[in-house]
Amino acid sequence: MWLIVGLGNPGPKYEWTRHNCGFILIDELARRAGREVRTPEAQAVTARVRVGDEEALLVKPQTFMNLSGVAVAALVAKHGIAAPGKVLVISDDLSLPVGRIRIRREGSAGGHNGLKSIIEKLGSPAFPRLRIGIAPDHPIRDTKDFVLAEFTRSERLLLAGTIETAADAVEVLLNRGIEESMSKYN
Repeated sequence: MWLIVGLGNPGPKYEWTRHNCGFILIDELARRAGREVRTPEAQAVTARVRVGDEEALLVKPQTFMNLSGVAVAALVAKHGIAAPGKVLVISDDLSLPVGRIRIRREGSAGGHNGLKSIIEKLGSPAFPRLRIGIAPDHPIRDTKDFVLAEFTRSERLLLAGTIETAADAVEVLLNRGIEESMSKYN
Protein backbone atom coordinates (compact mmCIF):
# COMPACT_ATOMS: atom_id res chain seq x y z
CA MET A 1 0.00 0.00 0.00
CA TRP A 2 1.09 3.56 -0.73
CA LEU A 3 0.80 6.47 1.66
CA ILE A 4 0.02 9.61 -0.34
CA VAL A 5 0.51 12.63 1.90
CA GLY A 6 -0.61 16.09 0.93
CA LEU A 7 0.97 18.86 2.96
CA GLY A 8 -1.08 21.79 4.17
CA ASN A 9 -2.64 23.43 7.18
CA PRO A 10 -6.03 22.34 8.53
CA GLY A 11 -9.08 24.56 8.72
CA PRO A 12 -11.10 26.79 6.41
CA LYS A 13 -8.79 29.76 7.02
CA TYR A 14 -6.03 28.00 5.04
CA GLU A 15 -8.11 26.08 2.48
CA TRP A 16 -7.08 28.06 -0.62
CA THR A 17 -3.68 29.29 0.51
CA ARG A 18 -0.56 28.58 -1.51
CA HIS A 19 0.81 26.37 1.28
CA ASN A 20 -2.17 24.01 0.88
CA CYS A 21 -1.41 22.67 -2.60
CA GLY A 22 -0.89 19.21 -1.09
CA PHE A 23 -4.36 19.17 0.46
CA ILE A 24 -5.90 20.41 -2.79
CA LEU A 25 -4.32 17.56 -4.78
CA ILE A 26 -5.32 14.98 -2.16
CA ASP A 27 -8.93 16.19 -2.48
CA GLU A 28 -8.74 15.77 -6.28
CA LEU A 29 -7.41 12.22 -5.93
CA ALA A 30 -10.22 11.45 -3.49
CA ARG A 31 -12.81 12.97 -5.86
CA ARG A 32 -11.55 10.75 -8.67
CA ALA A 33 -11.96 7.72 -6.40
CA GLY A 34 -15.45 8.81 -5.29
CA ARG A 35 -14.33 9.30 -1.70
CA GLU A 36 -13.82 12.05 0.87
CA VAL A 37 -10.75 12.41 3.05
CA ARG A 38 -12.33 12.58 6.49
CA THR A 39 -11.51 9.48 8.58
CA PRO A 40 -9.59 10.70 11.66
CA GLU A 41 -6.47 8.66 12.36
CA ALA A 42 -3.02 9.36 13.81
CA GLN A 43 -3.39 13.17 13.84
CA ALA A 44 -4.55 13.18 10.23
CA VAL A 45 -7.66 12.65 8.15
CA THR A 46 -7.46 9.82 5.66
CA ALA A 47 -9.29 7.88 2.97
CA ARG A 48 -8.40 4.45 1.63
CA VAL A 49 -8.66 4.39 -2.17
CA ARG A 50 -7.53 2.56 -5.27
CA VAL A 51 -5.43 4.51 -7.73
CA GLY A 52 -5.52 2.32 -10.81
CA ASP A 53 -4.27 -1.07 -9.60
CA GLU A 54 -2.65 0.28 -6.44
CA GLU A 55 -4.14 0.60 -2.97
CA ALA A 56 -3.36 3.92 -1.31
CA LEU A 57 -4.12 5.83 1.85
CA LEU A 58 -4.74 9.51 1.09
CA VAL A 59 -3.52 11.62 4.00
CA LYS A 60 -4.00 15.22 5.12
CA PRO A 61 -2.03 15.74 8.36
CA GLN A 62 -3.91 17.85 10.90
CA THR A 63 -0.77 18.81 12.84
CA PHE A 64 -0.10 21.99 10.85
CA MET A 65 2.71 22.10 8.32
CA ASN A 66 5.76 22.22 10.59
CA LEU A 67 4.78 19.01 12.42
CA SER A 68 3.61 16.95 9.43
CA GLY A 69 6.20 14.26 10.15
CA VAL A 70 4.46 13.33 13.41
CA ALA A 71 1.32 12.18 11.57
CA VAL A 72 3.25 10.60 8.69
CA ALA A 73 5.52 8.54 10.97
CA ALA A 74 2.53 7.34 13.02
CA LEU A 75 0.68 6.24 9.85
CA VAL A 76 3.76 4.51 8.42
CA ALA A 77 4.05 2.51 11.67
CA LYS A 78 0.32 1.83 12.00
CA HIS A 79 -0.11 0.56 8.43
CA GLY A 80 3.26 -1.18 8.16
CA ILE A 81 4.34 0.81 5.12
CA ALA A 82 7.36 -1.16 3.91
CA ALA A 83 9.76 1.64 3.10
CA PRO A 84 9.92 5.40 2.73
CA GLY A 85 9.83 4.70 -1.04
CA LYS A 86 6.11 3.95 -0.64
CA VAL A 87 5.40 7.36 0.92
CA LEU A 88 4.61 9.97 -1.74
CA VAL A 89 4.63 13.51 -0.34
CA ILE A 90 2.92 16.38 -2.16
CA SER A 91 3.94 19.93 -1.32
CA ASP A 92 4.02 23.47 -2.61
CA ASP A 93 7.31 24.77 -4.00
CA LEU A 94 8.38 28.39 -3.98
CA SER A 95 11.13 27.77 -6.55
CA LEU A 96 8.73 26.52 -9.26
CA PRO A 97 6.40 28.89 -11.12
CA VAL A 98 2.65 28.52 -10.73
CA GLY A 99 1.42 25.96 -13.24
CA ARG A 100 4.47 23.68 -13.02
CA ILE A 101 5.02 20.42 -11.16
CA ARG A 102 8.17 18.48 -10.43
CA ILE A 103 8.49 14.85 -9.38
CA ARG A 104 11.59 13.53 -7.63
CA ARG A 105 12.55 10.12 -6.28
CA GLU A 106 14.01 11.74 -3.13
CA GLY A 107 15.75 14.92 -2.04
CA SER A 108 16.34 17.51 0.62
CA ALA A 109 13.73 19.61 2.38
CA GLY A 110 14.75 22.59 0.26
CA GLY A 111 13.71 24.97 3.04
CA HIS A 112 10.19 23.48 3.28
CA ASN A 113 9.34 22.90 6.95
CA GLY A 114 6.76 20.19 6.21
CA LEU A 115 9.32 18.16 4.26
CA LYS A 116 11.92 18.83 6.94
CA SER A 117 9.57 17.40 9.60
CA ILE A 118 8.87 14.27 7.55
CA ILE A 119 12.57 13.67 6.82
CA GLU A 120 13.33 14.03 10.54
CA LYS A 121 10.55 11.68 11.70
CA LEU A 122 11.15 9.03 9.01
CA GLY A 123 14.92 9.31 9.46
CA SER A 124 15.44 9.48 5.71
CA PRO A 125 14.96 11.80 2.72
CA ALA A 126 14.48 8.72 0.49
CA PHE A 127 10.80 9.15 -0.31
CA PRO A 128 9.27 10.37 -3.59
CA ARG A 129 7.73 13.79 -3.74
CA LEU A 130 5.60 15.80 -6.10
CA ARG A 131 6.05 19.54 -5.82
CA ILE A 132 3.51 22.08 -7.10
CA GLY A 133 4.83 25.47 -8.12
CA ILE A 134 3.66 28.62 -6.33
CA ALA A 135 6.45 31.07 -7.29
CA PRO A 136 5.19 34.48 -8.40
CA ASP A 137 6.57 36.52 -11.28
CA HIS A 138 7.65 39.24 -8.84
CA PRO A 139 9.92 39.45 -5.75
CA ILE A 140 8.48 38.41 -2.39
CA ARG A 141 9.03 40.53 0.71
CA ASP A 142 7.80 38.07 3.32
CA THR A 143 7.83 34.36 2.48
CA LYS A 144 5.55 33.36 5.38
CA ASP A 145 2.90 35.91 4.43
CA PHE A 146 3.14 34.87 0.78
CA VAL A 147 2.69 31.11 1.31
CA LEU A 148 -0.16 31.68 3.79
CA ALA A 149 -1.99 34.03 1.41
CA GLU A 150 -4.71 32.80 -0.91
CA PHE A 151 -4.05 32.28 -4.58
CA THR A 152 -5.03 35.18 -6.81
CA ARG A 153 -7.87 34.65 -9.28
CA SER A 154 -5.45 34.17 -12.20
CA GLU A 155 -3.30 31.77 -10.15
CA ARG A 156 -6.39 29.71 -9.26
CA LEU A 157 -7.20 29.36 -12.95
CA LEU A 158 -3.69 28.03 -13.60
CA LEU A 159 -3.84 25.87 -10.48
CA ALA A 160 -6.99 24.05 -11.63
CA GLY A 161 -5.20 22.63 -14.67
CA THR A 162 -2.05 21.98 -12.67
CA ILE A 163 -3.98 19.91 -10.12
CA GLU A 164 -5.52 17.81 -12.91
CA THR A 165 -2.08 17.20 -14.40
CA ALA A 166 -0.57 16.42 -10.99
CA ALA A 167 -3.34 13.88 -10.26
CA ASP A 168 -2.59 12.20 -13.60
CA ALA A 169 1.11 12.16 -12.66
CA VAL A 170 0.32 10.44 -9.34
CA GLU A 171 -1.67 7.76 -11.16
CA VAL A 172 1.24 7.12 -13.54
CA LEU A 173 3.75 7.10 -10.67
CA LEU A 174 1.83 4.51 -8.67
CA ASN A 175 0.94 2.26 -11.60
CA ARG A 176 3.84 2.59 -14.06
CA GLY A 177 6.68 3.83 -11.90
CA ILE A 178 8.40 7.03 -10.95
CA GLU A 179 10.70 7.06 -13.98
CA GLU A 180 7.78 7.16 -16.40
CA SER A 181 6.00 9.78 -14.31
CA MET A 182 9.11 11.97 -14.15
CA SER A 183 9.73 11.59 -17.88
CA LYS A 184 6.18 12.49 -18.80
CA TYR A 185 5.41 15.29 -16.30
CA ASN A 186 8.67 17.03 -15.33
